[in-house]
Amino acid sequence: MAPSSTTPSVLLNTGAQMPLLGLGTYKLLAPEDVNRAVDAALLAGYRAFDSAAVYQNEADLGRALRELLPKHGLTREDVFIISKLDPKDQGEGAMEGALQSLSQLDLGYIDLYLIHWPGTQGLEPADQRNPVNRAQSWVTLEELHAQGKLKAIGVSNYTPAHMKELMQNCKIPPAVLQDELHPQLCKTELRSVCKEYGVCFQAYSSLGKGALLTDPVVMEVAKNCERTPAQVLLRWALQQGVPVLPKSSNPDRIKDNGRLFDFTLSDSDMDRLSALDCGHKYCRNASQVV
Repeated sequence: MAPSSTTPSVLLNTGAQMPLLGLGTYKLLAPEDVNRAVDAALLAGYRAFDSAAVYQNEADLGRALRELLPKHGLTREDVFIISKLDPKDQGEGAMEGALQSLSQLDLGYIDLYLIHWPGTQGLEPADQRNPVNRAQSWVTLEELHAQGKLKAIGVSNYTPAHMKELMQNCKIPPAVLQDELHPQLCKTELRSVCKEYGVCFQAYSSLGKGALLTDPVVMEVAKNCERTPAQVLLRWALQQGVPVLPKSSNPDRIKDNGRLFDFTLSDSDMDRLSALDCGHKYCRNASQVV
């Protein structure tokens, strides 16, 4: 069952609807912080939640949702849960790693499960075992998808080359590619590859780890449309059909970041923001992984 039809969403190649707005939970480590953030997000209309094995908060997220969904008049089927395979479990450990995520979350199933990184923890980027391991991980995810435990499967931090390799060998195509995206990093080639293959591109680090909040162009656009710089950066992605996952532990900021569907950026503002593209990455670069 898909999240409520009133939730702005994108249709995945599985036939499922994925909300355009989700809460990122990276660095949300204390159970009380997770609980407070999830509560604020549900109140603000968020219906997707993004975790990962390496975030070490899957159990806390699952517990918070089990406690808070009834409070907000919601059920498990009303939310879309994303998690990711630990790079240390890439390859032979993928089955155990994915089942561990399922167990930690304890929500019955995971709506979208991603291979978090194209490489394997402990191996050099150029190690030829990397492509072998991620191919093995994908076969495992396909198996769990067939069992209904992972409703959709996908990847994160894959380059165009990694995507082409996967598409040539997979039985089930990825539903989503999650990667860094913001005006300084428009990822034109990668998004074109995703479009060609019918894969949804989902953005993380939309604020450039906070650095873009003080960019003069972003600030000017925000001032002109009487919105926050964060709202402008998130709206820039949404207007291109890209789902976003802003992360915060602050209830007021979570609420503000969720106010994205009642305004539109002009074509000229979109162009000004996109013109900031300089290929700058604020997060780890996977392009060296073979």
